[in-house]
Amino acid sequence: MSGYNELKEYRFQHITSVSTDHEKLNLLHDDIIERVVMKAVDEIKSEWGAPPTHFAFFMMGSAARFEQAIWSDQDHGIIFEHDSEQTQNYFLALGKEISFGLKEVGYELCDGQVMASNPRWCKSCEGWTQQINDWMDEESWESLRYLLTFFDSRVLVGQREYLSKVKTTIFERMTLNPHLLVRLLENVGHIKKTIGFFGQFLPEQYGEHTGSIQIKQSVLFPYVNAMRLLAIKEKIESPSTLSRMRKMPNYNDGMRHYDEEFSQLLQFRLRFLQHAKNYDDVHYLQLEKLSKEEKKELKRYVKGGRKLYDEAKRKIEKGCSTW
Repeated sequence: MSGYNELKEYRFQHITSVSTDHEKLNLLHDDIIERVVMKAVDEIKSEWGAPPTHFAFFMMGSAARFEQAIWSDQDHGIIFEHDSEQTQNYFLALGKEISFGLKEVGYELCDGQVMASNPRWCKSCEGWTQQINDWMDEESWESLRYLLTFFDSRVLVGQREYLSKVKTTIFERMTLNPHLLVRLLENVGHIKKTIGFFGQFLPEQYGEHTGSIQIKQSVLFPYVNAMRLLAIKEKIESPSTLSRMRKMPNYNDGMRHYDEEFSQLLQFRLRFLQHAKNYDDVHYLQLEKLSKEEKKELKRYVKGGRKLYDEAKRKIEKGCSTW
């Protein structure tokens, strides 16, 4: 039997009670993931001994942004202090154990291998700084996508200053090479059309999710992508979309509206997807389950996200220093 069964049961017992409260749900996810990480550390200690140097385990994606639904996959990495082959092997083993433990507890493995078990996402402080510089030098679609993925990150266990220092590298490079922000804008430029010319929804046409809207990509991500780019522009380290909004210099001159709207959207998603059976289902909202008023509300979120993204795009392309 898996040594993580107790934590799997813990998740099962508590997740339903917070399934309609966005903040409590994400606090529970943090609690579970931290418990898995600490157990994984104990497992590796029993085989490899104590960690050879200080480190930080950090999350990326919706976990880092405090935007997880009932089900979530894994997006995480490790940053450690001193580099050596022995140290790298130790933390890769820890990353592999963490990935295994999270899978056992109920968090899907990342299809793109954005996990601390992958050498790309498990590096020393120096290695991470070099990696960030390499991605920004290369400027390829793939390298900039990695950079955007990394930027949505926060430390859950360990030395928070390690991650903060690496993010400072991003800000410094952006100051010297402002055109990179436009390149990042191009990277997230495609937004799947959700509402047609006559105001009708454009749901999935084929497969098991026919008649559904892909709520994460089509509705949440315009808000997420807009605020990620603006956070890079304004040198805001915080990973969550809401915290980025609240730290914007123009918060009281327009951004407060988007804050309220996105908060409502997160609750709206939970209201209809709290009974999703798996990670795939949690991304799709069946239109037939919505009333006329609920469809109207959903359209408001779609239009709001698009408006915020277009405003952010306009500011970035013009190189404006203010909102």
